[in-house]
Amino acid sequence: MTGIQPVEGRALKLLFVTEDDPLYVIRFFEVFFDEYPQDEIEIVGVSVQEAFHEPIWKTARRMLRFYGPVDFVRLCFRYVGVKLRGDSIAKLAEARGLPLVPCGSVNDPEYIDRVKAIGPDVIASVAAPEIFRKGILDAAPMGCINIHSGKLPVYRGMMPNFWQLLHGEKHAVVTVHEMVEKLDAGGVLGTLEWPLKPKDSLDRVITGTKRDGARLMMDVLLKMKRGRATPAPLDMSEKKYFSFPKPENVKAFRKRGHRML
Repeated sequence: MTGIQPVEGRALKLLFVTEDDPLYVIRFFEVFFDEYPQDEIEIVGVSVQEAFHEPIWKTARRMLRFYGPVDFVRLCFRYVGVKLRGDSIAKLAEARGLPLVPCGSVNDPEYIDRVKAIGPDVIASVAAPEIFRKGILDAAPMGCINIHSGKLPVYRGMMPNFWQLLHGEKHAVVTVHEMVEKLDAGGVLGTLEWPLKPKDSLDRVITGTKRDGARLMMDVLLKMKRGRATPAPLDMSEKKYFSFPKPENVKAFRKRGHRML
């Protein structure tokens, strides 16, 4: 991103890549679509991929082990409710006249060609469910950026809000960073500290960081448009990586007084 010139005389062209999550990721887009300055940012496409890239029964089993039987049932009722209402990121986009760009894989040459034809200045990943390879990383002049709900490089990987709560952090650090071939290793473009409670709810934290993260993303994009975005390199000597929590991690999480929902 170093040396990229500001976008002058027109709006910054933005393509979103995200996952089909009507419970949490949608909260980011509710805020972004309502508040972004349309004279300065033009959303030229929204690609919504399937979450996890796995059969629904595998996702259900994963969520049952994570939430436990009681909260899993509560979550299922929520999910059925949003599905009955037809809530989705795609529907939000369509209601605002934003173009949907079909995407099986961001690394598919056909998709990359489609993106280049659209001509975004920058591609933003919001919980995109796969690793971006070189082809898509190079598809826009300003590259790709990602929003991550954890301090980097300490909370690289999955479910950073869970791990920050488990480890007794006082804040969840939401980070917008450049995307490079190495996972969660690109320079930091912006952060915000989101206060955590000693006894908190993962549901509250995920929802809140998604909403406020949308505003952080807007701020970063506007800085990029004006040529004022300076990525701060990460000290990878501090790097850690967290995978999806196991039942023993959830037990320790609850023992701290935290709730899932």
